Amino acid sequence: MPDADRPGEAKKFYRDIPATNKPFFLKGSNSLDWGMQNRLSRIFNPASGRTVMLAIDHGYFMGPTTGLERIDVRIVPILDYCDALMLTRGILRTTIPSSFGRGTVLRASGGPSILKELSDEQLALDIEDGLRANAAALAVQVFIGGEYESQSVLNMTRLVDLGNRYGMPVLAVTAVGHEMERNAKYFRLACRMCAELGAHIVKSYYIPDGFETVTASCPVPMVMAGGKKLPEIDALTMAYNAVQQGASGVDMGRNIFQSDTPEAMIQAIRQVVHNQLKPSHAYELYQDLRAESLAAT
Repeated sequence: MPDADRPGEAKKFYRDIPATNKPFFLKGSNSLDWGMQNRLSRIFNPASGRTVMLAIDHGYFMGPTTGLERIDVRIVPILDYCDALMLTRGILRTTIPSSFGRGTVLRASGGPSILKELSDEQLALDIEDGLRANAAALAVQVFIGGEYESQSVLNMTRLVDLGNRYGMPVLAVTAVGHEMERNAKYFRLACRMCAELGAHIVKSYYIPDGFETVTASCPVPMVMAGGKKLPEIDALTMAYNAVQQGASGVDMGRNIFQSDTPEAMIQAIRQVVHNQLKPSHAYELYQDLRAESLAAT
């Protein structure tokens, strides 16, 4: 039975304090439902508005990629240093500890291997399975300019419709084939198309000329794809430049797990992304952490 008000009890309605509702911190996301915003806050750090996403989903079309042969040995020890983890549901269920408390972004598209035409992807994950796995977002590849461009765009829009129904954000990954030119004009087209058709986050590659026009013309958060393995100082510089030019963080894989000291590299990347540490200082941090790690083994 609820407590009855006692006679003469003074309630505090704080009439002198206007009601407030603080806008959501993430670009283009203020009108989303509460559940969608909550999931996005598990990917992007609310203090910085940025993310260090660790991408380990390469095996869905490449098999056991170098550095990912044993995810339990190579990746699990560094999970505490990422804001979010991009992976497949198979690796999530078989290898990632259920105590992992950061956001997970599940790969939702697939089909062909590296032996076939990569743009011929289909949706390969039911949204209900993503919900069962407590994913923070689902990722789908979009091949603008590819042979199966329309199919990949429809994959994304179908997933966006389902995501809006269930409160699940969708990350669109702009894929670039060998025949496509990596320039600002192409990425402005690809990223804007993904955002216009409903993607809540867009992942794209960094380009040294005009990247700021890509981020400025994309109305949702963009995260930079790490791409191929680079020397550590170059990867740190690329991450720094991307964030300075409007990226809301990075989604790095090979530049972390193919480093000879992944734990040191991901910590250096975190400092660049969240604290805007200059690349030269971040590289010094990497070298110090690397030396400590090697001395401990």
